[in-house]
Amino acid sequence: MYLASRMMPGVEDIDNGPDDDAYWNMLQEMVPDEGRSEPEGDSPDVGRRPATPPPAKPVRAPRPVVTGDPFEVLQDTFGFGSFRPGQQEVVEAALSGSDCVAVMPTGSGKSLTYQLSSRLLGGTTLVVSPLIALMKDQVDSAREAGVRATFLNSSIDPEERAHRISQLKQGRYELVYVAPEGLAASLGRVFDDVDVTLIAVDEAHCISQWGHDFRPDYRKLQGLKARFNVPVLALTATATNRVRADITKQLGLADPVEVQSSFFRPNLRLHVLKKGTHNGRTIKAKDEIGKICHQRRGDSGIVYTLSRKSADSTAQYLRSIGIRAASYHAGLDAATRTQVQDDFVRDDIEVVCATVAFGMGIDKSNVRFVIHRDMPKSVEGYYQEIGRAGRDGLDSDCVLFYSWADVIQLERMVGGSSNESSHRRHIRRMYDFAESRRCRHAAVVGYFGETLEPCESSCDNCTNLVDELLTAEPPPRVRRPVGRMAGSARGQVEDLSPAHEELFEELRSFRAEQAVEQGVPAYLVFHDQTLRDIAVAQPKSMLELLAVKGVGPKNSAAHGEAVLEIVRQRGAMGLGQPEIDEPGGPAAVPQEQPAAGCEPEDLFEELRTLRRQIADGLEVPAYIVFNDATLREMAASVPTTPSEFLAVNGVGQRRFESYGEAFLELIEDWTVRCR
Repeated sequence: MYLASRMMPGVEDIDNGPDDDAYWNMLQEMVPDEGRSEPEGDSPDVGRRPATPPPAKPVRAPRPVVTGDPFEVLQDTFGFGSFRPGQQEVVEAALSGSDCVAVMPTGSGKSLTYQLSSRLLGGTTLVVSPLIALMKDQVDSAREAGVRATFLNSSIDPEERAHRISQLKQGRYELVYVAPEGLAASLGRVFDDVDVTLIAVDEAHCISQWGHDFRPDYRKLQGLKARFNVPVLALTATATNRVRADITKQLGLADPVEVQSSFFRPNLRLHVLKKGTHNGRTIKAKDEIGKICHQRRGDSGIVYTLSRKSADSTAQYLRSIGIRAASYHAGLDAATRTQVQDDFVRDDIEVVCATVAFGMGIDKSNVRFVIHRDMPKSVEGYYQEIGRAGRDGLDSDCVLFYSWADVIQLERMVGGSSNESSHRRHIRRMYDFAESRRCRHAAVVGYFGETLEPCESSCDNCTNLVDELLTAEPPPRVRRPVGRMAGSARGQVEDLSPAHEELFEELRSFRAEQAVEQGVPAYLVFHDQTLRDIAVAQPKSMLELLAVKGVGPKNSAAHGEAVLEIVRQRGAMGLGQPEIDEPGGPAAVPQEQPAAGCEPEDLFEELRTLRRQIADGLEVPAYIVFNDATLREMAASVPTTPSEFLAVNGVGQRRFESYGEAFLELIEDWTVRCR
């Protein structure tokens, strides 16, 4: 269960630290008198603390003692045979005692750089992460790989917090995640008794006033380098040259190694469509979004909108055409937001329609499409948001709808702000990007100072990709029985047999009663598609019920027995009994049929089902067990021995020990059945 909302920093996400003056006084005690400085007049925090780091001269950390081989740890712990671009350089910087500023796109494996380094350096690696929810996902993932990790923030009760701090001081953790506010508050002195050997600052662009997502709380990290004198890794997915220089300055880094991975992500297929008329075709954003989502039913996607109202109406429309969708924005209460996020992460919801508040706190690797219903306010923000698709390296679609009306609305939104002129420049540049006939990928990476030849394969300007979107069949509307709560459904009710439809309607009635009693939307009890799958599967036990997609530990614990009883009662009435031909009727002619479910895609789906069952039992997102890319490699290579299974990218020794037997047994059964 997630303990806090994944909203962008606001009310729920951020640990409440002390006031700025109290923190500044504490910082002054960390450095000698000559390292202190008075506030500068051009500082964004004028009158509060200086814009430059407290240390007068950054000092390089002493070379640490390294135990072990990076490539062995990469293979044995994380299950990868080679580093991704940029990872090795960051790890080598940490192991040599050097600071490092690494700009690596989303999905490039930034977290692995400090997780692997922590295993080799010993002691404890301190990871500064902006959102509580992101910490939990990363800790869960690290633990599944066998890394001893924890987090400290305001979401845990005092007793558990005290226990973790005690374990931390005893050297029981290799990684500990904290928010910048917590580090400045009560946790500040905790680390005096901890053997800190490395500091990793995630989302490091947040410290720069020139970045697209400046957060004043990150300025509280000034002084960390001087205090601990260990290597500092500053990691971000997007940063211009100006932002990178500011990160170095604000963190007080000593001649840092700079690692710049390519911003080009060829697995992201970029499409741009002008609302109203595009190349002679009429474009209605809502209808096109419906086509895209319907084509990709069963896949995870995000639809970004400029307003809460648009997020709500888009989600409602998608539900009306059979997509399990929900909206997410600051107008929803924290409990609803958390529920929507949990359902999305666990694949119970296919599509989330959200404002820009959604996505940063979710480390979900299998998002297959990101749609912008409206134009974002900057190229940098656009790149961040499309970066949430295809983190596992598999092909994913990114579709942008735009118009001049979006420009007018965005400029109205930033009107009167302290840096209005800068916002306006970013908005106009984003519009120019959308209007351009240049390769989309070349234009995006060019914004960050990288030169790229036309992709020739992954954008609408280089290919006819957009034609595939525009020629798709419109999705059918789902028939809603009169008087029933709408909920959401992926398929059409008409597809059910009369007997199964009766059971489906009875389950919907039960869901409606539960929703009224709990005061929540019906889809938060069970989705329509889940109820339809239950009606067809007719589970006889809790284990069989949990195998139905959309049934998890929470809703099965609350409603599982009642659902099983409804199914049992219907079963007693003869539901699902096979029809028998009347005597004298025509005899069925036996025909030889190909074996069902024997294609690699079928094995992949069986592996996904097993992964889902394991993840639900552990109450973690499915991708933390194995991501889609790992499962696809299993389906392609069909490993049947432990050594073959361990050779699959993303397995690793710990995951093999935890899940290898179950997956090998499934693969063996599939092999016997199909070969």
